[in-house]
Amino acid sequence: MTQPDVVLVRPQMGENIGAAARAMWNFGLDRMRIVAPRDGWPNPKADAMASGAGRLLDKARLFDTTAEAVGDAAYVYATTARSRDLTKLVLTPEAAMRDAADRIAAGQRVAVLFGPERTGLENEDVARANAIVSVPVNPEFPSLNLAQCVLLLGYEWRRATGNAEAAVTDYAGTEPATQIEVEKLAEHYEDRLVEAGFFFPEAKADSMKVTLRNLWSRMPLTRADVQVLHGVLRQMVRWKERGERLDGGRPRS
Repeated sequence: MTQPDVVLVRPQMGENIGAAARAMWNFGLDRMRIVAPRDGWPNPKADAMASGAGRLLDKARLFDTTAEAVGDAAYVYATTARSRDLTKLVLTPEAAMRDAADRIAAGQRVAVLFGPERTGLENEDVARANAIVSVPVNPEFPSLNLAQCVLLLGYEWRRATGNAEAAVTDYAGTEPATQIEVEKLAEHYEDRLVEAGFFFPEAKADSMKVTLRNLWSRMPLTRADVQVLHGVLRQMVRWKERGERLDGGRPRS
């Protein structure tokens, strides 16, 4: 057992079952259980909506009651916006899926209950769960579509088990510039700026050079960036020298 069972309790529309399957497969979940679907099973509308995730529907297990659907689970989470007057541990989707990952790693089978679209889970369903999963939604509009709720839990499951990096830079065929490459770039610009008379007055020249060096070090430059910046400066120098030759060596106004 390497993932939770996704249990759809009395789902009403085949389209929502299909959309839930698609949401599951987006995040690598493929263990669907369906409890007493209103429109029967199999449902061609679910197949049409699954859009590439039909394999989940082919493998889905059908049950008459919630008790049967979670009978082999050691721990059950119920997704609901309210505790319904039942004393339960309430977890966010993130905390719930981290907990689920730990339990599964320890060899337990876990299940996540999702209620019907119109009413959500009933008390008798929630009572069978060990913990509640509550999404921190807008209290003035707490209703979530079935597939949306499945998607949220699937996303958090993937985060808990997929080692996803919070931030990553795609270097597009290049790599970060080395310190020596940045140093050579700084020297190139400093030399040309000296020739151009940029560091004026002389008393402030050293401070201005340090400021420029600090500017280069703050930039997350790639090797490609360094090559481009070298090329820009070389071309500007060539343009200046070409202009002076055209003017017979006289500075252009």
